[in-house]
Amino acid sequence: MADEPLVQEIQNLRGRIEQAKLPQELFQEIEKQFDRLTRMAKSEGYSIEYDRLAHYIDWVANLPWNQRSTENLDLIRAKEVFDKNHYGLDEVKERILEYLAVLRLKTQQHKEQERVHAPILCLVGLVGTGKTTFAYSIAEAIGRPFARIPFGGMGSARDLRGQSRQHPESEPGYIIKAIRRARVKNAVILLDEIDRVAEEARSDIMGVLVELLDPEQNNAFIDHYIDYPFDLSQVIFITTANNTTNIAVAVMDRLEPISMPSYTDEEKIHIGRDYLLPDAMAEAGIGQENLQIDDSLWPQIVRPLGFDAGIRTLQRTIQGISRKVAKKVVEGEKQTLHVTSENIDEYLPQ
Repeated sequence: MADEPLVQEIQNLRGRIEQAKLPQELFQEIEKQFDRLTRMAKSEGYSIEYDRLAHYIDWVANLPWNQRSTENLDLIRAKEVFDKNHYGLDEVKERILEYLAVLRLKTQQHKEQERVHAPILCLVGLVGTGKTTFAYSIAEAIGRPFARIPFGGMGSARDLRGQSRQHPESEPGYIIKAIRRARVKNAVILLDEIDRVAEEARSDIMGVLVELLDPEQNNAFIDHYIDYPFDLSQVIFITTANNTTNIAVAVMDRLEPISMPSYTDEEKIHIGRDYLLPDAMAEAGIGQENLQIDDSLWPQIVRPLGFDAGIRTLQRTIQGISRKVAKKVVEGEKQTLHVTSENIDEYLPQ
């Protein structure tokens, strides 16, 4: 006799598969898998093999085979988003706006957006110069869901492509996982730090990137776990790198590099005072009534340990100041702390 909970699970899976609007060939294959699943439920009940097969069907049902988001390629709105999230970087913003303008014109020229292939950006710059956060802003500006894939230390091309279901504990690769998280087939996907993969896997990973970033090939991307072509041609891929030395020439040929410059001290002061400090104070649970910093101290705050191209050290310094103030407030030592030239050394990293 069939296990009733398993029968109910199979019915739920079947309903989700019907809603997913799969390609016809894949739908027919999944129907065969449902027959196997039903036989297992009737004959042996729950088993490891049943679980693997149900897990696979669940993955197929949860991929956005036809779901797309409605995007907004309004350049005025995009500029407002960039200015809200990033101080300075005027040349970078202009390059991105040009990129969005081209994408908008090409979209208007083709009723079928599947035919629109956007150039693939590569934001290149030192650590902390805003590469990753700018990618988030691009997705926000055009109204597409966003997913990030970290490449730092990636040790195998299987991390991207997944592993065959013939192997125990197999699962999809990062690409398909990102698509599932985004829930649409035209997401913005960030391939973060593609220059920092493990040396022994660099050649294989770069080979997958060549296919992934080529509009003539990525419309039928094969993940070894899903084992059916998935159309990635509508995805906007953005890549980042600290430098391009370790990126294969074939990959660079498919990228449009944009240099992310180091921040000047003046820019850091503005970012620290107007962006990072309010965020850090909110995270620490303190308000403007709890902390005052003399304007003359900001040059010292942005360089507590010498030059830094990015703003991560500055962010950590400001967060440290805010936490120290929060501690004094909780301990009842002071409700309002005024940071001056006399006491600044107590709050800076040594």
